[in-house]
Amino acid sequence: MDSLITAAARALAAGDPLGALNRVALRDDAPALALRGIAMAQLGDLVRAKTLLRRAARAFGPKEAVARARCVVAEAEIALVSRDLGWPAKALDAARATLEEHGDRANAAFARYLEVRRLLLIGRLDEAERTLAELDPTPFPPASRTAHELVVAGIAIRRLRTKAARAALARAELAAGHARIPALTAEVESASVVLDTPAARLIASGEERLLLLEEVDALLASKSLVVDACRHVVRDARTVVSLGRRPVLFALARALGEAWPGDVPRDMLVARAFGAKLADESYRARLRVEIGRLRTALRTLAGVTATKRGFALAPRRAREVVVLAPPVDGEHAAVLAFLADGESWSSSALAQALGASQRTVQRALDSLAAAGKVQSFGRGRVRRWLTPPLPGFTTTLLLPAPLPSD
Repeated sequence: MDSLITAAARALAAGDPLGALNRVALRDDAPALALRGIAMAQLGDLVRAKTLLRRAARAFGPKEAVARARCVVAEAEIALVSRDLGWPAKALDAARATLEEHGDRANAAFARYLEVRRLLLIGRLDEAERTLAELDPTPFPPASRTAHELVVAGIAIRRLRTKAARAALARAELAAGHARIPALTAEVESASVVLDTPAARLIASGEERLLLLEEVDALLASKSLVVDACRHVVRDARTVVSLGRRPVLFALARALGEAWPGDVPRDMLVARAFGAKLADESYRARLRVEIGRLRTALRTLAGVTATKRGFALAPRRAREVVVLAPPVDGEHAAVLAFLADGESWSSSALAQALGASQRTVQRALDSLAAAGKVQSFGRGRVRRWLTPPLPGFTTTLLLPAPLPSD
């Protein structure tokens, strides 16, 4: 490897893409193409970066398997940043195996971190934790240790383990300081903001207030009965009842929770559960059936008692009933939660992350675009959607994750 390639590689490792390009911008040999691709990725030109890395992978000879594998890992990172969730995961796994076989442990570990970040993005936290447990960051350079702690913090935040998240972010900040890469330090700072901005709304006794993640964590461990509109569950400190696949029952539970300790008139419950403007006798009969089903679902947590006007919630063990609502409510809040990270998403990637059909996501995006909440650029397969981060809010609780009892 000649001196210019060595100098360019060192510049990239130090977070200086312009310095790297100054040394290899006019060269078209395989190592130079790879370094130019990584430099363009650091500068934000992901399309050009992907093209250069693919050219580099083709240009490396049959005996340069490690170099080709590194190009694949770099392209996988670009795919993750550009939210191309359809990028072949098997290619990354094969590249990681090649790097491990040839003793490149640092880049093999980086490939693992990319895999974990993808699992975290689509809400497969158990798999992410199992994969992360196989990695010991101690022997790796500061940049890799920073990546490790950011993933640890990301999982802890999605699990609502705020103390563990703060500890991981503190370690990430320390490692980033040793790495002396400004972009890495900025990433740690951005991740830390999530813990210090409102994550949900608490609705109790007719009043609302914003909660930080730490306050949400404390609420879920308290003696309150929580109707969680972020996860669509009803829970106390010991028991969780999921109503995610029973939207009518959850709508009734939320209405009763918001009104506690009072009751909710039957006409209002009909409107909340069925969207009907007029509660005729058929809707009232249907309401009685659904209330019976809600009693059965919540029997270990609360009773549903009839009153002269309607129905009321009666907790069995809890001292009070509260509703935990997203900071941004609405029909398409989950789509906005993903777009709030500031990255550009394709509708197919959003569908994969949300576990919904692409057509359903496309209709949601069209509705949000008509309301001026999201924007798109490009056409056809390269069309991407984005929105600026919601000012002053984090939407972590809207992203997919297993139930706290899982």
